[in-house]
Amino acid sequence: MDGGWSITLISVAMFVGCFLLGFIPLLFRLSERSLHFISILGAGFLCGTALAITIPEGVGLMQESWTHQNASLSVVNETSRAPSPQMWIGVTLTFGFIFMFVVDQLASYFSMCGKTNPNSDAITATLGLVIHAAADGFALGAVVATGQVTVQVIVFLAVILHKAPAAFGLVAFLMHAGLEKKFIQGHLLAFSAAAPIVAIATYFILHATCSSFQKQLSATGIGMLFSGGTFLFVATVHVLPDIISSNGRVRADHPSGQRQPQSHLGWKESVTLVLGVGLPVLLALGLHDD
Repeated sequence: MDGGWSITLISVAMFVGCFLLGFIPLLFRLSERSLHFISILGAGFLCGTALAITIPEGVGLMQESWTHQNASLSVVNETSRAPSPQMWIGVTLTFGFIFMFVVDQLASYFSMCGKTNPNSDAITATLGLVIHAAADGFALGAVVATGQVTVQVIVFLAVILHKAPAAFGLVAFLMHAGLEKKFIQGHLLAFSAAAPIVAIATYFILHATCSSFQKQLSATGIGMLFSGGTFLFVATVHVLPDIISSNGRVRADHPSGQRQPQSHLGWKESVTLVLGVGLPVLLALGLHDD
């Protein structure tokens, strides 16, 4: 299938799926424990996707670009050699990680500044999640540019699994803040549309700005590595600590009726996390591109 059609269909599916998933808290009441396990599974899937898919794939594309560049240079000058891509690999991963750190800190800062105004809190929460979703869209757009179906499927699943609890949490927060249903739907619409719009824009920008095959490989590799850095931050610094810190609240059914703080996950949560991390690896082994 043509890449343009692929990114369009994937983006539409992502938008519809995220919007419908976000409606679930408005229609049904999910238990805190169910949402807790969905969040753990999503965090694990993000980690596994970054470690087993996006980072190795990005490194491979950078190495392939380097090989093509050296082959081109050797035709002109046999002693010419392009600089190694190793430095750029580390820089891009780190930049993706730092970018999400800055976004997270800014969202927290503005949330503190507007904590006396429920509407400000709602806008800040939505804005933070929209920026997170935009980073997911960038990852998906870069992935589709590779033309590899396996990687597209795995990253799409990672994004959806990550966005599902985020959509649940956003709607639940807005309901708790007392926003009317029509305003909640507007916030959910913005969150759902962010990743698809950025995914489509990323794909077409990569194709429009990369005049040669070597440049396309390099740009796509950088996009994959940047996405790997953002995935690692979201999963390991943002989501997992929140899950562990909230583990005591989930265990509020203790006989004493008091919350029991936990500094670690229980065995069920740990198995769920390991399952989430391992699924991308199994999918990568089971799905092969021709």
